[in-house]
Amino acid sequence: MIKMYLKDNELDTNTYLKLRKSVNWKPLTEKQAEKAIENSILTLVAYDEGKPIGMGRIVGDGAVICYIQDLIVIPEYQGRGVGQMLMESLIDFVKELKLPDTQIMLDLMCAVGREDFYKKNGFTARPTDKLGPGMIMYIN
Repeated sequence: MIKMYLKDNELDTNTYLKLRKSVNWKPLTEKQAEKAIENSILTLVAYDEGKPIGMGRIVGDGAVICYIQDLIVIPEYQGRGVGQMLMESLIDFVKELKLPDTQIMLDLMCAVGREDFYKKNGFTARPTDKLGPGMIMYIN
């Protein structure tokens, strides 16, 4: 049984870079990682007995739109409920952030093969009849 717990806004650069590397994501410089953490609305780190095993971030304006960014679970903990716990906490945070009598969008970019996980958590895959495809641009 996992003795997992979450910590808010205690993500450090080293942990962030290690977690990204554990899932073979594009490397970042230390400066990029630092700035990304600093500009996050929320960071969550999942721990098992003090060992970081996953993380997620919320970025955005906190009023009209937020994004779930960098949802990571290290490979040996995938499929054990860690991602679900992170996801629920991130969604709950945005629900609390929402201004009274308003609607806030919560978006994300999904890795190939992870669509069902996000659909299970209430997200809609695009494109739909009313929503066009998500798009991206890398600037070098």
